Formats: sequence, structure tokens, C-alpha cells
Amino acid sequence: MAFPISNFFVKGAVIGLSIAAPVGPIGVLVIRRTLEQGRRAGLACGLGAAVADSAYGCIAAFGLTAISNFLLARSYWLHLGGGIFLLYLGGRTMLRKVTPQEEQPGAGDLGSAFGSTLLLTLTNPMTILSFVAVFAGFGLAASASFGAAGTLVAGVFVGSALWWLFLTGAVSLLHQRVSERWMRMINRLSGGLIFAFGLYALWSLVE
Repeated sequence: MAFPISNFFVKGAVIGLSIAAPVGPIGVLVIRRTLEQGRRAGLACGLGAAVADSAYGCIAAFGLTAISNFLLARSYWLHLGGGIFLLYLGGRTMLRKVTPQEEQPGAGDLGSAFGSTLLLTLTNPMTILSFVAVFAGFGLAASASFGAAGTLVAGVFVGSALWWLFLTGAVSLLHQRVSERWMRMINRLSGGLIFAFGLYALWSLVE
């Protein structure tokens, strides 16, 4: 069954939203960044994940089997790197000093926020299989044309970005109300959660 190009975009947006929305280490990072440094930093963090999701969606949509096979064949080492990175982020977050609320994140901070979630999301190549399964479930014959596949990937990015825009907007309402004492507690809690995600990622490799 052939779908109009606009239909591919809408379905891609739904897929991007559904993949981004579940709470995981990325969500915890975005929430913590937003509370500590404001909406811009949180959104930069979320957009890093959106770009990574779009990259994997692109591989699945365009049927780039050589790249996907290459990444999946090295999934053990990527998971290992991702787990270690989560342990590092979790430990650093728990020990992080609270910055004054009025400080605005600079370009370096925004780049770091974007890059950390981009790298972290890319260490999970199983996302490709998630996209393949979801595309098949929707009955999307993405190989029908490059235009349709490109529109689908654009929709994935927009859907994912809209989720992070909504989440950071909602969390930023609390940004000015969080005291330094509460921020220290949030850092310890979020850092502990991220560290736990890292331990789980490493534990799953030995099961």
C-alpha cells in the first residue's frame, strides 16, 4: 500500500515521539540539565538524542544494511562503552557542585549537553532494530522512494524534538523555584539513577 508523502511525515513524527517519550537515562539527563541550567541547556541535551534517533531511523528507513550490520556486530562493545559512559555521567552528576541559578549556559555548555546525549544514544545500535520493527508494524514501505524515506526520517526528528521541547518547557517552570539545597538532592538522585542505568547496561552483557 502506497502512502502520501505527508502521511510518511506524520507517521514518522508519531514514531519519533513514541521512541523518545519513555523515561530512561536520557530523560533523567534532560530533566536535570533543565532544572540546573534552564530550558536552553535541557533542550540542547534532548536535541542530541533526537539527532541520534534520526540517524538510526535513517539507517533503517533507507535500508542501509551494511552500516546496520556493522553496528549490530559490534553491539557488545558499544553497549560496554555506553554502560561505562553512564557510570561516568552518574558519578560526575552525584558529585557535581551546584551552580547559581542565574548563570546561563554558554556555548561550551550547550555543546557538551548536546554531545553527551548524542554519544550516549549512538551507543545503543539496537535502536535500529526498534525502528525496523516499528516501520514494519506501521506497514511503511520506506524503500518505495528516497523522498518517502527522507520524509519519514524528518518526521522522526520532529516528533522526538517536540517531546524534548514539551518536557523541557514543563520542567523549566520549576527552574527558578529549585533551591541550591534541592538541586544538590536532585543531582544525587539523578546521578544515582544514571549510575544504576549504567550498572544495568553492564549487567545485561554478562547475562
